[in-house]
Amino acid sequence: MSDSTGTTTHEPRRPVYLAVYDTLADWEPGHATAQLARAGYEIRTVGPTREPVTTVGGLRIQPDLALDDVRPADASLLILPGADLWDAGDELAPFARKAREFLDAGVPVAAICGATAGAAREGLLDGRDHTSAVSFYLAATGYGGGERYVEADAVTDGGLVTAGPTEPVAFAREILRLLHVYDDEAVDAWYRLFHDSDPTAYAVLEKAGVL
Repeated sequence: MSDSTGTTTHEPRRPVYLAVYDTLADWEPGHATAQLARAGYEIRTVGPTREPVTTVGGLRIQPDLALDDVRPADASLLILPGADLWDAGDELAPFARKAREFLDAGVPVAAICGATAGAAREGLLDGRDHTSAVSFYLAATGYGGGERYVEADAVTDGGLVTAGPTEPVAFAREILRLLHVYDDEAVDAWYRLFHDSDPTAYAVLEKAGVL
């Protein structure tokens, strides 16, 4: 159900969990988390433990929760940003396993950049349409879902959003659609404004009360 601002109302609205870990790519989740917070979602950071982590940009983050304390029933969404560590061993594999737990419970997950490779290794892309940076990046994981790879800015299938590292705006667009945060017209205008710098989109968003 949408209110007069174009925002779809949710009762109760559970928090969005943002995974944070060393070497996290700062630019990838920002559009999504900022817009979700503006729409009334609480953003809670989830680290491997509650020890501080440092992003690739040098920002130090104190996680709100440790991964072991996260339950799908408490969340609206799990966001997995990219990070150098996704391709440097198995240190972040527990986050991919947690993503499986979320999806099995019917709670959506959004993975971008290196996190798509983590999802591939976990088998989460074998039966879903998906995208990433390039197809051969995921092929190098040895996963079984290559025939489901889509050349697109971002893809949503089976409760899982995927995107490559250069598409943080499209990544956010898919999240906004998946959670029905705004109606379709407002989401389209939001994307056109922030991705295409389309000045005509501003009036649509202003009318919808999104800005």
